Amino acid sequence: MINHPIFQPIPLWNRSLKNRTVVAPMSRVSADADGVATDEMVDYYTSFAKGAFSVIITEGLYTDNFASQSYVFQPGMVTTKHIESWKKITDVVHKHHALIIAQLMHGGAISQYQKSTIAPSPIQPKGVKLASYGGSGAFSIPKPMTLQDIEQVKEGFITAAINAYKAGFDGIELHAANGYLLDQFLTPELNIRQDHYGGNIENRYRIVAEIISGIKQQVPKHFILGLRISEGKVNDLAYRWEKGIEAAKELAEQIKRSAPDYIHVAVQTGEWERDSFYNENTSLASVMRSTTHIPIIANGGLHNLDKAEKALNDNHADLLSIGKAALADPHWPIKTMNYQPIIPFHKNMLWPKATISHTRNVLARLCSETT
Repeated sequence: MINHPIFQPIPLWNRSLKNRTVVAPMSRVSADADGVATDEMVDYYTSFAKGAFSVIITEGLYTDNFASQSYVFQPGMVTTKHIESWKKITDVVHKHHALIIAQLMHGGAISQYQKSTIAPSPIQPKGVKLASYGGSGAFSIPKPMTLQDIEQVKEGFITAAINAYKAGFDGIELHAANGYLLDQFLTPELNIRQDHYGGNIENRYRIVAEIISGIKQQVPKHFILGLRISEGKVNDLAYRWEKGIEAAKELAEQIKRSAPDYIHVAVQTGEWERDSFYNENTSLASVMRSTTHIPIIANGGLHNLDKAEKALNDNHADLLSIGKAALADPHWPIKTMNYQPIIPFHKNMLWPKATISHTRNVLARLCSETT
């Protein structure tokens, strides 16, 4: 069996994790038309638990029926049917000794589902809608959010967290990354508000802080509350903070005050070193870790064992989330530990559709071609 730090156990959140591997959240748009999780999704998430991943973070679940849904066939965490459908998944994942965390997200200005979108400010998002998630063409100019809209969004996240607890999840992850609504508040170019939700970093972070505080008041202390952040965005992969490492430090100070149970640092491009380092030894993840002293999940091509070793041994992260490599081979941890061949990721697994069934069809075809 391979000796590598990614496969070493770690005590976290008053639990003992069997290794450092995490399934990264990946939108699969495979729920039914009402956002209810399907039997296909039960099999999908169970496969990661069987493959020895320690923690599974779900795709983003929408948080209200007003403006949060981003994609057609995106799962939700709003109704009783949503809760009951996810109970089937959390139950079976726990039988295989893995944790499962629900990522909660609001699409904001880059929703591909809403006819009329909302955002901190009326600024048209860059780029075009994602074809693999059923979108086409440019994004519309969003409606600037009123204070009432902000309260409604906050209540949606808090209620969705309560629902996730009822559904048997071990915790939730607030999606404040990749260009979605909470990230739109954090991004100065997208948030030009003149009230207490815009301006300096304390104001731009305020909605996140208030959501975290509201959730903490409603769920038990053992329920994990994580936060995902990034610089790059799904519609603007090259975006970086103008102030660079100083912006990272300022954000870290705000996060430290609200004290989530972990910070998940996403690198949308999959190039952890290229796209998240400020100098040879300092990454966004390491800034978050050294400033907040909160457990860090790093992301960005970290199925590469050399990069994974650097991330863990050089104090960048405590856990590593794996996306495309996990999608291609849900048994990545157990196979890698035992020197077994891995099914490599192929771009066609997510193109032209990002659904679970499409990926499975591509996998079956690729396997038949190699036998």
